[in-house]
Amino acid sequence: MDTAPDETPDAPASGAHQQIPPSADAGRAGEPRLHRVGRGRMLAGVAAGVADYFDVDPTIVRVGFVALAFLGGLAVPLYLAGWLLIPDEDSDVSVAEELVARERARSAY
Repeated sequence: MDTAPDETPDAPASGAHQQIPPSADAGRAGEPRLHRVGRGRMLAGVAAGVADYFDVDPTIVRVGFVALAFLGGLAVPLYLAGWLLIPDEDSDVSVAEELVARERARSAY
């Protein structure tokens, strides 16, 4: 046999990544999804949602936002972008998507 003992002939070459089409990956049950949460929410739930997604304590994410605020003010635009682009846990549509859809519906008439 030409393969090394730890390799299998059907396995992809090392460094090669399998790509899963987005449509096959989108509806998997049990997969974590990035969303803004309602429980533990202080402002818009962005920090709690990011913490939930990465399975860390929300305090760590909040301290990171405060540190970014003091180190150049990057926290405010990031938090606002999170609020606009990350959907609420009860919805699959973000605030930005709702605003765009509302504007399209209004301009259609």
